[in-house]
Amino acid sequence: MKKLSLLSALFFMAMLPAGCAGPKARCTSLEDNPQHHYLRGMEGVEAGKLVEAQEKFQRALYCNEEFGPGYAGESIVFAEKAKSESDPLVKIAQNERVRENLVKSKKYADSAEDRFDYQMARLRTALLLKEKKWLATAEDACEDAIGLKVDDAKLIYYQGKEAASYYLGLAYLEAMEFQKARDQFEKVLSAKREGKWHEKADRGWKRVDRIVRAMAGMTVGDVGKKIAVKESVTRGDLAALFIDELKIDKLMAGRIPVASQAARIQPEFTPADVTSHQFKEELLTLMKWKVRGLEPRYDETTHAYLFKPETPVSRGEVAFTLEDVLIKLTGDDKLATAYFGQERSPFPDVRPTSPYFNAVLNMTSRGIMEGELSGEFRVNDPIDGADALLAIRVLQQKINIQ
Repeated sequence: MKKLSLLSALFFMAMLPAGCAGPKARCTSLEDNPQHHYLRGMEGVEAGKLVEAQEKFQRALYCNEEFGPGYAGESIVFAEKAKSESDPLVKIAQNERVRENLVKSKKYADSAEDRFDYQMARLRTALLLKEKKWLATAEDACEDAIGLKVDDAKLIYYQGKEAASYYLGLAYLEAMEFQKARDQFEKVLSAKREGKWHEKADRGWKRVDRIVRAMAGMTVGDVGKKIAVKESVTRGDLAALFIDELKIDKLMAGRIPVASQAARIQPEFTPADVTSHQFKEELLTLMKWKVRGLEPRYDETTHAYLFKPETPVSRGEVAFTLEDVLIKLTGDDKLATAYFGQERSPFPDVRPTSPYFNAVLNMTSRGIMEGELSGEFRVNDPIDGADALLAIRVLQQKINIQ
């Protein structure tokens, strides 16, 4: 009997590590824990470091294979990868991994905070993948997340429920529902004075506000709406805006007395990189009017003149191009040299010797483009879609285009 009791005790002790230590006790040092690795993983996602982020989520799940937020984070990584994947088969596999991780995140959500992370993963992966009814999924996830009773201090990464409103604002922005996007960003700004998402929501609100202002009084087509939400505008995008929103072909042709002469004007050639471009017709139409700043450029690699439609345009380049359009439409050639010889610049980043100096002053003095509150023009920064569309709208007003 005594021998049997000893064997039973030994059996119990043998089972104890497997039952109590298990996966949850694999990592025991101070910073080697699921919560720490999850936080670092989410910070990696935010920085665009997907490989490092996935490693952190996998370490979190090694420490505790039933740690729900770890699966939530990994689902976002796979969605980010799927978004940029060109191989359809690989994309399908990554989408499936997203779904698998979301299922596990929900299954192992042991607290309200874990369930919040799960709902945020639902929202963010819907926004990234844009599958069928993705916006409805994002709205549903946001509502469920905000409805949870959580302790903000225990939200490891998000630090506040207003994160759900911020990401829903991004979703509405992607869906081109601009007023709804602005409303969501406002909710974030009203939630806390200086929360984690306050600065990002402020930038989002200002961006959407510029888009709404740009569209006021304009009948913006699908091309204009899609370009309006872009964070940087390419040469091809700008050409499309000039043709579709400014109607520059009609305007230029209207300033030629004889209609038959306007009809005979054609681009000198078709650049090789324009042949299969989505805005081919717009690019060729713009080329025939020889707008400065949007002419084909000589490419040293191919030894040919190319339009380079995928190259981002800077704010200085846009000012230069808009100046030429203004000159062509008004017939006022003096604009091209209006500020030559001026010794001082109102902008610290645009010297009088800059090739964009005259154009920048022509645009800002007429309110077509604006500088920053800091005093800079940001001449070399890429222009975003909202600012490009807003500049075109003001240009229309200045030359009384109906």
